[in-house]
Amino acid sequence: MNKNRSLPALGLMLTLSLLASSAPVAPAAADEPLTVAESSLYTSTSLHKDVLSFIGALQKRSRLLRVESMGRSAEGRDIPLIILADPPVSSPADLKKGGRAVVYIQANIHAGEVEGKEASLMLARDILLQKKPAVLDKLVVLIAPIFNPDGNDKVDRKNRPQQDGPENGVGVRHNGLNQDLNRDAMKLESPELQAVVKNVLLRWDPALAMDLHTTNGFYHEEPVTFAWAPVPNADPAIRAFLRDKLQVAVEERMREVHNVRAIMYGEPRSFQDFGKGFESYGTVPHFFTNYVSLRNRLAILNENYNHADFKTRVLGCRALLESVLTFARDNKDTILTLVAEADRKAVERGARPSDQETFGLTFEAKPIERQLTIEVWETEIVPRPGGGYPEMKKTDRKKTMVLPFFAEYQPTRSVRFPAGYFITVPDEAVIGKLRQHGLAVERLTAPASAEVESFVLKELKTGARPFQGHWMNTVKGEYAKLKKEFPAGTYFVATGQPLGALAASLLEAESIGGLLAWNYFDKYISPQWSREWGEYPVFRLLEPVVLAKEAVR
Repeated sequence: MNKNRSLPALGLMLTLSLLASSAPVAPAAADEPLTVAESSLYTSTSLHKDVLSFIGALQKRSRLLRVESMGRSAEGRDIPLIILADPPVSSPADLKKGGRAVVYIQANIHAGEVEGKEASLMLARDILLQKKPAVLDKLVVLIAPIFNPDGNDKVDRKNRPQQDGPENGVGVRHNGLNQDLNRDAMKLESPELQAVVKNVLLRWDPALAMDLHTTNGFYHEEPVTFAWAPVPNADPAIRAFLRDKLQVAVEERMREVHNVRAIMYGEPRSFQDFGKGFESYGTVPHFFTNYVSLRNRLAILNENYNHADFKTRVLGCRALLESVLTFARDNKDTILTLVAEADRKAVERGARPSDQETFGLTFEAKPIERQLTIEVWETEIVPRPGGGYPEMKKTDRKKTMVLPFFAEYQPTRSVRFPAGYFITVPDEAVIGKLRQHGLAVERLTAPASAEVESFVLKELKTGARPFQGHWMNTVKGEYAKLKKEFPAGTYFVATGQPLGALAASLLEAESIGGLLAWNYFDKYISPQWSREWGEYPVFRLLEPVVLAKEAVR
């Protein structure tokens, strides 16, 4: 433990200086716990044991804090989930009293990106310092400060050398199984992602989720960047609310209340020519925030600016968290209405599909109406062999740029959204995966005949190198309509359920993050003793039919 851990409250007062002008959070007394970042004067970050110790100290000071174990990491470390509520809640059933909204804050999914971990711990403490915490009037706040404890504790000064501090080092990006947890949301193969889906998303059903990161990027002045999940197959009303209301209001509060500049998160479309605009982080569903949006919930990605010093990054993230919670409290009823309406529309869409309802397969980015204003340091660009992020050498020239921001993704290829999917193989790896996501899966109790679409595979390419332990598939094919008999025992996944968009993302043959892409159907489409492509054992039901079926439990 850092020898400065017992420094007086000076470190904490520095932490709270951003909030002094308006502050919904009162300064702490001298005996309140400090994070490792604060007590080390921002030269170090917390280990797993430090996080548990800090949470334990908070438990002794407030009845409004409960702690659950979300699960265990690959190496067996506990993943704590902090629950802040007034009055306290012992289970999600208690939320029926008072109509509070649940907000989930997740830090440290990439464990070398530690700002969110320190900031979320500070946030929990500072909320609990208040006699009557304002945000807890209408919100229940869940915080996972150390989502990737295995990667967190592999601290080395050589990790993330491009960023400015902490000087005593940070952990690594991956978990104990060498998995990037922010690429696992669709296949759910890590214990950490399985835990958050089961014990947070399914158990607590947060209306809004934040995922906290740190950039790897170019040089600019703003210490905080963040953006909404831009997934076009997700609910458009939620996306518009995040883009046009939350993003704008939170940027304004950051500037006026906390004196912190925050901008929309994106990267240059061309590092050689910033004038071509910036683009958001894309539509792939295996990013955690994009995955949350496919579940009809609000999702925000935070990326703290790695070239700002460590203290500035932590305090900026702390200000962002407070600003988002304040917005969520003030707009609680609107958020809950949006979520409920998204679920209702999802059920209606699948129950009564039409030719107008489509599912996007490929997309192109278009600029949104609002432009991005950014303070950029001019750089000299040195391409790296083999591609990837170029090496950027900062100059002493800075300029303000107003640029188009590409964050509205429009489909370039789509298929009609179906009423459901028949799955003709009794494969527990597939069926179990669907159930793991919380999807309703049914089994026919009597034979059925239906007009369906079959995906006829014409071409399959695998990645040039493994990705997350998989040789990912990209397929091309045609859709053929046919009348097919399905025997009793055939599995069926209806899209007329709240997670209908997620079901399509997992089961559409050409979905960029679907189970076919992640190799779950390889043994069926590439038979061992044949040169012909096998049948994709998932059939699209376009029009609803009456089926005798039972739930799979």
